[in-house]
Amino acid sequence: MQRKYAGIGAIVMLLAVSLGAFGAHILEPVIGESAIRTYETGVHYQMIHGIAIILVALSAGLWGESRQLQWANRLFLIGIVLFSGSLYGLAALDWTWLGPVTPLGGISFIAGWLLLALTVWRNKEK
Repeated sequence: MQRKYAGIGAIVMLLAVSLGAFGAHILEPVIGESAIRTYETGVHYQMIHGIAIILVALSAGLWGESRQLQWANRLFLIGIVLFSGSLYGLAALDWTWLGPVTPLGGISFIAGWLLLALTVWRNKEK
């Protein structure tokens, strides 16, 4: 789990930086200031949760692999796809039907953080 998710986290971050640069240099003049703020929010949350995925992978090395940590990372990935992905679609493609999807991604993020917190609190060894 550690290597797999550390690698996935690195790819998520690579994509976040690439999407951020694309938004700043190519997309902003096309979609306008209001839409680019929405797009940047998607990039911001993708970056935070890319780091979170790496953090969880490192935590598995510290406390041992667990289903909770694995699910925390899965939920972070789901959240990135639903939350950030829907914001990208809303901002860049004007796909307004994606609006109701965004909160589902936020719920995935919250659940992932809760699982990480529970794992930390329950592990009394280190």
